[in-house]
Amino acid sequence: MDGIINFFKPKGMTSHDAVYYFRRLCKTKKVGHTGTLDPMATGVLPICIGKATRVSEYLLNVGKEYIGELTLGTETDTQDKEGKITNFSNKEVCIESLIKVFNDFKGEQEQIPPMYSAKKINGKKLYELAREGIVIERKSNRINISELDIIHNIDNKKIVFYVKCSKGTYIRTLCNDIGNRLGTYGHMSFLLRVGVGDFKLSNSYGLDNLNRMTEAEREQVLLRMDYALTHLKSIEVNRSNYKHLINGMKLKVDSYHEIKDNESIRVYCKDQFIGIGKLITENDERMIKMAKVLIG
Repeated sequence: MDGIINFFKPKGMTSHDAVYYFRRLCKTKKVGHTGTLDPMATGVLPICIGKATRVSEYLLNVGKEYIGELTLGTETDTQDKEGKITNFSNKEVCIESLIKVFNDFKGEQEQIPPMYSAKKINGKKLYELAREGIVIERKSNRINISELDIIHNIDNKKIVFYVKCSKGTYIRTLCNDIGNRLGTYGHMSFLLRVGVGDFKLSNSYGLDNLNRMTEAEREQVLLRMDYALTHLKSIEVNRSNYKHLINGMKLKVDSYHEIKDNESIRVYCKDQFIGIGKLITENDERMIKMAKVLIG
């Protein structure tokens, strides 16, 4: 079984729990997820099975989409509703300020990761330090929030919003930072991930669906490996060069000038996905070399 299942992760399950579940379900150790989703969050978590685990790293870089809820007036140590309240404010916020601040958070920016996160510093996860009461200085990450829209507003206290963002964006921290920018406090009280690249909520499968399926039915919902790679450009090679390429030889190409050197690309032969390659330049000649052969 080689492919990707678009899994709907339920609340309370960790990303590691999801991997363990699919190892038992599919009777294989070769299972991996494509980026941590907080236990309190629900939604899309693509699970790579078999050879597809070799493409999981490419999914880490794709954009993510969420529907979240910001609760204003309280701050927690984890920046979500699961944490202990550390600050409280009765300050009233007007809708005009809300709209302005939400607009201000669109675009490229620096974001400091929260202490309660799986990010590692000097080999130790931040949340492990946080549980020991240790707070350390963290370097900011460059992120991009391409869309940030208010969907529903309850008395300027609870704000449901949609956000489309780059990898490495912490929605908990976004809620905390919006609260601070408004001159009050804020935390994330709900999070649903609705998209990871081309993997959408509408075609995801939850525990109930998967547990009812036969093995044959599960294989039917398994997505091809290259479904995770649609953000990469593609190249087609002919059958005569196919074996040379998968055996490690370089292949001269005369076109594809729009593809940069060392840029990862999808490689096909007669519409069959072969794997991931890279274009390189040697002695002023453009050549393709396979980085990962995923056929056979």
